[in-house]
Amino acid sequence: MTIPVHNEERDLERCVRRLHEHLARTFPYGFRITVADNASTDSTPVISRRLEREMPQVRAFRLEEKGRGRALRTVWSASDAPVLAYMDVDLSTDLNALLPLVAPLISGHSDLAIGSRLARSSRVVRGAKREFISRTYNLILRGSLAARFSDAQCGFKAIRRDVAQRLLPMVEDTGWFFDTEMLVLAERAGLRIHEVPVDWVDDPASTVHIVSTAMDDLKGVWRIGRALAVGALPLDRLSRPFGDDPRDRQLSGVPGGLARQLVGFCVIGALSTLFYLALYSLSRTVMGPQLANAVALLVSAVVNTSANRRLTFGVRGRDRAMRHQAQGLVVFAIGLALTSGSLAALDAASADAAHSTEVAVLLAANLAATVLRFLLFRAWVFPDRADPVPATDATPRPASTPHHTDLAATPDLAATPDHTDLAATPHHADPKGDAR
Repeated sequence: MTIPVHNEERDLERCVRRLHEHLARTFPYGFRITVADNASTDSTPVISRRLEREMPQVRAFRLEEKGRGRALRTVWSASDAPVLAYMDVDLSTDLNALLPLVAPLISGHSDLAIGSRLARSSRVVRGAKREFISRTYNLILRGSLAARFSDAQCGFKAIRRDVAQRLLPMVEDTGWFFDTEMLVLAERAGLRIHEVPVDWVDDPASTVHIVSTAMDDLKGVWRIGRALAVGALPLDRLSRPFGDDPRDRQLSGVPGGLARQLVGFCVIGALSTLFYLALYSLSRTVMGPQLANAVALLVSAVVNTSANRRLTFGVRGRDRAMRHQAQGLVVFAIGLALTSGSLAALDAASADAAHSTEVAVLLAANLAATVLRFLLFRAWVFPDRADPVPATDATPRPASTPHHTDLAATPDLAATPDHTDLAATPHHADPKGDAR
């Protein structure tokens, strides 16, 4: 368990001893506690080194630069443990939530886990000011970044090491916004975030400066929101890199990529149909129904082919672009025959058909043409090409997760003798509690 601290001489020893006693008594795995001191100027470094000497499961780590996020990234990045976790030094969170926090990560079911003070079954004791700020901040995250997790600020989180190795290099913040940025990126990449309701009692002597922290958080929200809006974040590095995802499984008899292509084609088709109907209605005011239909269908067909070429079938660049448009025009001619034939049939049945009836007939004919268009696009215009899957995105997850965890970072002490983290290993495998 990593405990990031800055000038915490008052609470540090009490926190570490209480946490150590709880883990030694109740935790079914070996453990290691790392005190991640980031630029303390009081006696915090002295206390952490003394605790390290007195308790073999405690390690002290010192950074000369301030920042909770910086401390967590440094310690976690150096770890070889399968599960990493941290909690605040005030121990506001009930320690009984620790095992439920890491259990879904040990089993491999989830990628990250967070404590939530805003869950219905949580029991929280804190002042109205902090309650208001916390709920307002989470509403901002939901409204601006479409976040679905309920509590970004609770200092009680865990992450699998294989996930951290990919995720941490993408997190820029080094302070209090570190948690939020990590969670937003993980959620946008489709990683699983497990929430644990916690019992939480506010520490009235907390040294967190609420106003400055809130301003830094809002700046971070703006930065992440802007990056997401312009597509500057390489979230594809995180999208299903760990294997064993049911969305990656191949079904017999279903061509590869069919589901994704069908969804993309339907969305583009719906927008193209609306565009076509708008063009037809506009053209119909100055020309006859047959000519208006041909013009509207021609323009919408060119736009539809371009959109499907790039978005549905993933064809980039100018190579064979003219050929694809020519083939698309052949498909257009088939659609024109269907819709024009439908109009001719309507005119033969009723010479004075209402405009709304024309639109309804054309809509039905367009739906039939759309089905045929997808089949022709997939089989003839944009046939499947066997693109190799990048090795970095196809790394399989082990069939079973080893029965050991590391509730923080356990760096190689031979290489970095002054820092480590809370390593959790089954007691029967390592009676001293070290995960190596």
